Amino acid sequence: MRLLVLDAYSREGRAALRGAGGSEAGTLYRALLLRLAPAAAVDVAYPADGSVELPDAADLDRYAGVVWTGSSLTIHDADDVRVTRQIELARDIDRRRIPSFGSCWAAQLATVAAGGRCAPNPRGREFGVSRGIALTKAGRAHPMYRGKPDRFDALTSHADHVVALGPTVRCLASNDWSPVQAVGNDMPRAPFWAVQYHPEYDLHEVASLARLRKQELVAQKTFRDVDEADRYIADLEALHANPSREDLKQRLGIGAGVLDVDVRTLEVQNWLASLHPIGTDIA
Repeated sequence: MRLLVLDAYSREGRAALRGAGGSEAGTLYRALLLRLAPAAAVDVAYPADGSVELPDAADLDRYAGVVWTGSSLTIHDADDVRVTRQIELARDIDRRRIPSFGSCWAAQLATVAAGGRCAPNPRGREFGVSRGIALTKAGRAHPMYRGKPDRFDALTSHADHVVALGPTVRCLASNDWSPVQAVGNDMPRAPFWAVQYHPEYDLHEVASLARLRKQELVAQKTFRDVDEADRYIADLEALHANPSREDLKQRLGIGAGVLDVDVRTLEVQNWLASLHPIGTDIA
């Protein structure tokens, strides 16, 4: 099985992640896919960087599925060619009947590519742990959520969100911060499953993002001040290093649904399984 990860960050965004101690989004997703499907071949491309960085049409047709990462870009910036190029690429991938999956930017991309709309969340950035995500009726019946509890928490970081679904898009999950936390886009030729949160993240990656977004998070009152943000970062890193720390689990409000990689990544596992006939071992 050959998979393509499309790292939707700009060059500057990727550099900022590295500077904060985090992983590039494409590298992170590639590692997760290889953990879940060790026999797969996984390539990474950078669609924000220009057409020279994209697989050509013949190459695209080699892939069983495409995974989209989050992004440092803004999906509703219609004047940014780095954005519009990716929307057109999503439509081309559908025309080639290649199933897609992704996180954060991907949920917004799947919606906009189908005629829906996204906008800045008036509450600001949902950050750290997305609380109380509840499956909708459509979500409870959707194969992406097979085995997932009806209500769960997830790691997250996003300032934009979906405000209007396209005609082929269904909302699969919701919470108090963002009414659309996951979508299933039954595009004309191939499905696009996407979540607004980040199953590929671990606590270290969230800590790195907190370093990167620290001033913004203090300004929007996620943290009272920089010292509180720094304590949060230190706690995340400590719990990442030692997941048995009950004191930190209690202080951060983080349970097994976030810490257990097999539970946290169930949506990705279900998508991989959907690419194969029933009974086929994806590994």
